[in-house]
Amino acid sequence: MQTRKIPATIVTGFLGSGKTTLLRHLLTNAQGRRIAVIVNEFGELGIDGELLRGCGIGCDEEGQETGQLFELANGCLCCTVQEEFAPVMEQLAARRDQIDYLVIETSGLALPKPLVQAFQWPALRNAFTVDAVITVVDAPAVAAGDFADDPVAVDAQRRADENLDHDSPLHELFEDQLATADLVIVHKTDGMDAADLARVEAAIRLKTRAGVKLVHAQHGRVAAEVLLGLEQAVQDVIDQRKTHHDEEEDHNHDAFDSVCVGLDVADRAQLLRALASLVTRHEIYRVKGFVALPGAAMRLVAQGVGQRFDAYFDRAWRSDEPRLTRLVLIGGHLDAAQLQGELQAAMQAVPATA
Repeated sequence: MQTRKIPATIVTGFLGSGKTTLLRHLLTNAQGRRIAVIVNEFGELGIDGELLRGCGIGCDEEGQETGQLFELANGCLCCTVQEEFAPVMEQLAARRDQIDYLVIETSGLALPKPLVQAFQWPALRNAFTVDAVITVVDAPAVAAGDFADDPVAVDAQRRADENLDHDSPLHELFEDQLATADLVIVHKTDGMDAADLARVEAAIRLKTRAGVKLVHAQHGRVAAEVLLGLEQAVQDVIDQRKTHHDEEEDHNHDAFDSVCVGLDVADRAQLLRALASLVTRHEIYRVKGFVALPGAAMRLVAQGVGQRFDAYFDRAWRSDEPRLTRLVLIGGHLDAAQLQGELQAAMQAVPATA
């Protein structure tokens, strides 16, 4: 009798789209499903892994953990499959009777196709099947034209001129994530009017295959039944999904930088204003990190994409961890010392709120 294969769901999406928020909701509403999670981050701080760990990685009715978290840092899964990914998959394969589902959250800079193709290897094919590729899209960012001011016009222009290159690697990355999708989560739709949402859907439809379903969501609230059990066996059809990087051995991730800065923060609003000012002067796509506020027993999570920033308290500081503010900034041509100096100076120049 053939041993069952573990269904693996790959969650992709550009920086700040809300992948971790989606996973947190899934894991806190696992309803006894035994879910293993692999988190791949671009940067030295395991922020997404820490946030997921705080929700219990799926708990049963007695509060016992029913899943396990693996973190793969400092890179993109599509480029580190052999070095880091394969050994973790071997561990999971050995425990396949204890795992109902595997969910892989890729870095926001990851190309999904090479990762899916790794499941064609005999060692993985015999133990896993790629249940689906789910792409999470930041709807307000697309509506604001972060990837194309007029997606329909840009697409028509590109079709008319085969030699026309894309505006930036970000367009190609975003489009590749859509081209490989079996399901698209149109995220952060609360507050959007019907016209903007229609434009976002039109832009997405230009880059997805016929029949791919679009699901609207807010705050990661998507039922597990929608995300799991799609049975697409994507590893068998992924080669037919054409992307920009099919012929490239180097996926151009060197175009992106990740730097970590430490700061003294006195006020939450002051920090968010300073960050909003910083991104207007530098090529920063994503900011995320943990903040220690004076006198606050809780740890503050700060994050932002583009010029939209927010912050919330997620848990109390543990007695065994240093109360420090550390932020990861992801973008292009970033200098850590310069960014830290500008950010600290900007914060000091803005009066703290009452």
